[in-house]
Amino acid sequence: MANIPEDNRYAKSHEYIHVEGDMATIGITDYAQKELGDVVFVELPQVGAQLDAGDELGSIESVKAVSELFAPVTCEVVEVNESLVDKPELVNTDPYGDGWMIKVKISNVEEPDDLMSAEEYEEYVEKESGK
Repeated sequence: MANIPEDNRYAKSHEYIHVEGDMATIGITDYAQKELGDVVFVELPQVGAQLDAGDELGSIESVKAVSELFAPVTCEVVEVNESLVDKPELVNTDPYGDGWMIKVKISNVEEPDDLMSAEEYEEYVEKESGK
């Protein structure tokens, strides 16, 4: 089955969030990068951007399609992964590591609890992919 780290939370739009206190790292899941295919461009927000849960935070372009990226929680962007400008393929090769997208300060530390656990996300993906 897909690579779904237990210590992340997951959104139905296939973003993951890795929470550490009131800080978090956001990116797209391994399942999402496989569905997209080869990523050729990633557009991310500016540092300092305020995002509400569900807000579009940027977009990701692959050889197949352009997809919007959404903020899984209400947050402020504190860091953007500049490596993705020159190497967007990091999203494909290491979505949970070097392919992270933004680091944020979470407005409400309980909000990630509303997202899916790894197990729930795995079930969601299985339903969505019809397996």
